Amino acid sequence: MVHLAVMVLDVKHVLIFEMEVFMAEKKAKPAQPVRPSIHLPPDLEAVYSNIVRIAHSPSELMFDFARILPGDPSAPVVSRVLLSPLSAKLFLNALAENLNKYEAVYGEINIPQKQSLAEFLFKPPPSPEDPKEE
Repeated sequence: MVHLAVMVLDVKHVLIFEMEVFMAEKKAKPAQPVRPSIHLPPDLEAVYSNIVRIAHSPSELMFDFARILPGDPSAPVVSRVLLSPLSAKLFLNALAENLNKYEAVYGEINIPQKQSLAEFLFKPPPSPEDPKEE
């Protein structure tokens, strides 16, 4: 409630005035949350990742984004991102929402069922001596 300096004519008028101020405050729209302005530094380097290792503690989730190439057993981490559990959950929701929008435009993303995703993505190409798999 807003406290105002008021000339008191009588108790009834002061109480009514304060009640009107209180009711006007209740009807006021709540303040909209301020969205942060995300700034991308000009020297920010975009990295490509096709594999992620996820670990967690009670207070955070750690995402190690790495890049693996066919024929190369190493997978160097190109970026590490730490999120609070709440931020990770919000990220999960935002990612699901954006994947749904993507699939609505470009079609469903099919995940291979006959073999593991790693086998599907990183199986080395057959050599000329290998018979073709069908």
